[in-house]
Formats: sequence, structure tokens, C-alpha cells
Amino acid sequence: MSRSLRHGALAATALVFPIAALSACSAGNDAQTLQVRPDNAATAVDNIKIQNLNIITQPEADAEGPAVVAATLFNDGTKQEVVEKIALPGTGTTVKLQAAKGKGPLVVPAGGRVVIGGKNNASAVIEDGRKAGANGNVQAVAFTFSETGDIELGATIVPATSFFEGFGPSALPSPKPTPSTSASETPGEASETPGEGSESPSDTATPTGEATTG
Repeated sequence: MSRSLRHGALAATALVFPIAALSACSAGNDAQTLQVRPDNAATAVDNIKIQNLNIITQPEADAEGPAVVAATLFNDGTKQEVVEKIALPGTGTTVKLQAAKGKGPLVVPAGGRVVIGGKNNASAVIEDGRKAGANGNVQAVAFTFSETGDIELGATIVPATSFFEGFGPSALPSPKPTPSTSASETPGEASETPGEGSESPSDTATPTGEATTG
């Protein structure tokens, strides 16, 4: 084995232990506290980082209703970034943005982050959830930031079940009404035939008298 190959092998071996140690430490006792999600997309462009990106649909595959874009946005820059638009290219649908407090633009502060999706967080709602695509597919999501510009990446489409239940659409379809099962009586079923059981005038006894002769 040459000296250069030997050095490379030793360096690779040395890296195994720190990486394993860091992986064990990062998991901690409760991985959910770190917002670790399965099957999520992430990217970084300039000062913006997008993590934990998913499109979350209704919990039932055949249910009508909205879907949402869920993500965590980080801003490592010195200027705030405004999320001007989120779009789903090729779907012909719009995504309605709302800040966590319900008013004003969706701002990612300098050196801070914004969580989209979940209770008390900002929201990005796809009004017609069926246009987002089928569960299990990957749909392109395009973010437009005021300073960084456009960032596009693919998001996995998942239903609002299991881990994603708390991040899914807040508007769920109401249960379908069940038809009434109360039996109605057939008209005339319990009615008696007219005259049945009643006495006819000919059946009534008329008083008779004997004629007396004087």
C-alpha cells in the first residue's frame, strides 16, 4: 500500500469516531425536542436555510379540504427577510400566507427563524388540497424572499397522521351525516277494515210486542 493511500485510510478511520459520537449526542434522550422529522427536504442558499419541508394533506385520502406547506426557515444574515410568496409550480394553485400573529407580512428576522405550520405558528395554506398532489409524491415548492430571491426545492407530500398530525391543516372536513334508520309505518298497515267487528243495523234486536184482543 502506498504512503498516500495509507494516510487517506487512516484519516477516514479517524473520522468515523467523531461522526458517530456526534450522531449519538445529537439524538439526546428525546429526538422530538430537536424537531427531527422523517422524509423532510432541506437546502441553504446565501443566508437562508430551509429545513423540515413537507406538504401535509388531509388525514383521509378521499377527504376534501385544504393542505398546508410546513417548513422551518432560518436567516443567518444581518437583514430581515420577508417571505413574499410560496408557490407550487405546475399546479395552478395558490398558497395563502399568514404570519403567526395573523397580521402583517411573513418575516424571518435577522439571525432568527420562523416555523411554518403547527399551532401558534405562521401558516401557508393550499386552499384546494387535492391540487397539491398525491401522498407519497414529491412536489416542487418555490419560496420568494425579499433579499435572497427565489429558492425552489422538492417537498414530500404526506397525510396529517402520526408525526405530522400536529402540523397538518387546521380546517378538517366535517363528518358526513348518516341517513336516518327510523322505520316508518306503511300507510293503513295498522288500520282496521271499515265495518269489521262493528254491528250492522240489521243485527240489532228490535222490541216486539204481542197484540192483545179485547
